[in-house]
Order: sequence, then structure tokens, then C-alpha cells
Amino acid sequence: MTRPAIAVLVQLTGDHLPGTRERAEEKIRAALRHARGPVLHTRVRIGRHPDPAAHPPVVAEATVDVDGHPVRARVHAGGDTEAVDLLADRLRRQLVRDRHRHSAHWEDRRGEQPAADPQEWRHAQLVPPRPTFFPRPPEDRRIVRHKTFTVGRVDLDEAAFDLEVLDHDFHLFTEVGTGLDGVLYRTGDGLRLALVEPRPEALAPHSVPVDVSPHPPPALTTVEACERLGLLLLPFLFFLDADRGRGAVLYRRYDGHYGVITPAG
Repeated sequence: MTRPAIAVLVQLTGDHLPGTRERAEEKIRAALRHARGPVLHTRVRIGRHPDPAAHPPVVAEATVDVDGHPVRARVHAGGDTEAVDLLADRLRRQLVRDRHRHSAHWEDRRGEQPAADPQEWRHAQLVPPRPTFFPRPPEDRRIVRHKTFTVGRVDLDEAAFDLEVLDHDFHLFTEVGTGLDGVLYRTGDGLRLALVEPRPEALAPHSVPVDVSPHPPPALTTVEACERLGLLLLPFLFFLDADRGRGAVLYRRYDGHYGVITPAG
């Protein structure tokens, strides 16, 4: 009996080459063969920046629901064909990582890094290239997306795997040993953790090497956080939400505006 083809929803924004949608559907569908379980939903977004001076001009991302768990990949490229091919390859790697994480022997492999291809970046080497931000003046930026969700209470091994499988620049979570909100992110030297109250001695046991910031984040309102990030050449700002008493992240979007993530509750 032939399996029905997995539905892949492709959304295009901006001007693209003819056949981009079909190529993306084919390539992403092939990458989905590496999923560890049933694929419930797949969404692909490919956008071309309207400013011809923007480089690189094409951003492509895929979000896959694998048996109720998200797997995400994102790349940037100079053209449509390159973007689709890079995205399919990146998604394949993310799905393989997801399968490793949920293997029967996951508990025996905590902190282990998945096997890398010869030219794949590692935490201890280079941070993967990301799309450049649209140079929108700080006074013109605004918060265009606000996400509130229940953050997980996990240890650093779990948080590191979530960071990699979700393909994010940072991961907001509650560290189970300290019970504190924190953000885990990549640097050129590896992984770094910032907590609302630096307490490295209270962290839950973990295997993944992490540098813990000795500095607490600033207590700011969202408006103050926007003003501060507007002065900094950083992709995101971790701060203590002065109105809610919880850790939060304000980040720069590729369109030059801001997004903010706050924990629920």
C-alpha cells in the first residue's frame, strides 16, 4: 500500500523564481523521511527582502510538528535555489538530532553531541551564520510580536538540545536546579547561560559544558528594554521584566523590528 504524500505548506513572500514552491515541497518532503515519528504538520516560509541592498536577500525557515514536538530549521542565502537546498539539508540534520534525542537510550546519552558532518559547525567552533538585520533606525522599531508561553523546567542538557533542535539563537527556560528563569545562547566559544540571579553552584547536574554569566540581567520595563537594545549592537536582550518579576527576552527580527518572549504565569 502506497503512503500518501506528506503535506508541506509553502508560503512565499516577495518575488521568487518560478518553480520555487514546487522545489521546496519536493526537497522538504524528502528531508521529512528522517523524522522519528509521524509528521503532523509542516510549514515552510521563504521570504525575499524588499530592499535590493539587503544581503543576503532570501530567508527560509521550516517548522515541522513531529508527533506533537516542534523541529525547526532556518537558513539564509543569495537566491531561491540555494535557500531551498540549504534549508532541506539543515532540516534533515535537525530531524536526525531530534531522533537521537528521543532514542531509547537518551538517558544514557545526556550531553552527547550528535555526530557532525565534516563541514558542520560545532558549539566549540563557529556560530552558524544568520541573516543580517534590516538596518531600521531605532526610533522606527516597534514590537510586532509578543509570545507568552509556559517555559519548561529542565536542566542544561535538555535546554542545550532544545536550543539545537529548535534552531534558535537563544532558549528561554527555567533551570530546574535553581528554579530561576534563564536564557541559554551560543557564543563563539560555546554555550553561555544567563540567570536572573547568578547561582552556578545550585545548577542541576549536567554534562554539556556551559559558561555561566556572573552578572544578573537588568530590571527593565518592556519600553526600557527597547530603548536599551536600540543602543546595543546585539541580536537580543535578556532582562528581568520589572512589571512581572520574570525573565524575558527582547530580540531583533530580520525586518528590523522587535519581538518579545515572556513566560506564562
